[in-house]
Amino acid sequence: MSTTSHIPPQAPPDQGAVRVDHDDLTAFAAGVFAHRGLAPDRAAEAARALCHGDLAGPRSHGLANLTRLYLPLLDEGRADPAAEPRTVTDLGAAVLLDARRALGLWVASEAMDRAVERAGRHGVGLVSVRGATHLGCAGYHALRAVEHGMVGLVASNCGRQRIARPPGGAVTMLGTNPLSVAAPAGQHPPFLLDMSTTAAPTGRIRQAAREGHTLPEGLLCDDLGAPVTDPDAFDAGRAHLMWLGGREGRYKGFGLGLMVEVLAALVPGAGLGPHPDALTGDGGPSGRDDDIGFLVAAVAPDALREGAGEDAEELFGALLACPPTDRAEPVRYPGWHEYHRAGERRRGGVPLEAPLYAELAELAERTGLRVPPVQGAPR
Repeated sequence: MSTTSHIPPQAPPDQGAVRVDHDDLTAFAAGVFAHRGLAPDRAAEAARALCHGDLAGPRSHGLANLTRLYLPLLDEGRADPAAEPRTVTDLGAAVLLDARRALGLWVASEAMDRAVERAGRHGVGLVSVRGATHLGCAGYHALRAVEHGMVGLVASNCGRQRIARPPGGAVTMLGTNPLSVAAPAGQHPPFLLDMSTTAAPTGRIRQAAREGHTLPEGLLCDDLGAPVTDPDAFDAGRAHLMWLGGREGRYKGFGLGLMVEVLAALVPGAGLGPHPDALTGDGGPSGRDDDIGFLVAAVAPDALREGAGEDAEELFGALLACPPTDRAEPVRYPGWHEYHRAGERRRGGVPLEAPLYAELAELAERTGLRVPPVQGAPR
């Protein structure tokens, strides 16, 4: 297996960035969620899901969202810390679950655990969820299936929040609608595809704005389709998200976004982005990310046939052995870099930009918690 020396260079952290132990970060986030009313086990799971973004990437879905997304959900009553999800329909291999406004960070993991249990009995388990809230990195929840030797799939719509326009459309109708698939790879790092169906998630755009970076062309465009590289233009209403595939291939990304809407929202009866309400908008983002829907599935290949594990190791091993066109850029697959990055940060600490660490310190003071210490500083 190749070493972490082949991990592509990451954007250097801002001057003054610090490193913090991963376990300390998750314990702190769990304390914050418990302070807002989540039961300890649920708070701990929500914290692990949230900190996955800082551990493995993308950072835009990590602790930066604690005060910007998740605490407002709880403080405004849009997420219920004491929600008890209700099973609406149970057909054995397929379950419909009403999350009842539970925090998506933990209820998506709960749904995957149920899917894994059903897949152990039936070869496949599907949990369709409605009434949920934002789940963080979809890939974190998909990887839970890999821990059991299974393939995991997670798809989520954005509830009634509309961010992206249909090709040729003048108003927003869909969210970023993320999709993730994770699979075991034998002795190799797990395969992990974790993507939005738009060219970039909104978190990446806003992270660039906070850090003062310009964007590459192909992520945002103006009303006439011209590229926009200023991330501030998105929230200012001067630009909107493009679909995967760019201008020429935008129907592929748009089609994938609609696929997620069907599987994750239409099937369980969650809030729909494309809805007559959207037609009254002014063309910009509209609606709120309430009543989010998930499709969570686990597939147990070993329950269906023998030899799947060996074939997976051979498949991903062959990809890693593919001769590169540039020796400095060896062939890798989705999930390889994240696996090694997570291992490196578990050993050496998670880098946090100075403004984010200061934000956590302020939050700690407000909630009466102890801010996670900087590595190398006196405890």
